[in-house]
Amino acid sequence: MIEISSPTQQDRIIDLLTAIDTGDVTFTFKEKKGISLYFDTTTDDLEQAAKIAKRAIKAEPWGSILYFRSVPHHQ
Repeated sequence: MIEISSPTQQDRIIDLLTAIDTGDVTFTFKEKKGISLYFDTTTDDLEQAAKIAKRAIKAEPWGSILYFRSVPHHQ
């Protein structure tokens, strides 16, 4: 599971990440707690999944100026 923390653009982040399919990595939205969004991923490499999510968000016009955090979330 990874955690994306952002006070804004949460719906866009959910839509963006759930549309990602690299063949090895996909994301499934699980829940929202405050400003944190939690996603399950199909890879065991949570560090890599967090990096993929961060790159995808930063590649968006609205994401390039967004203050957010993308980290592995260990339950």
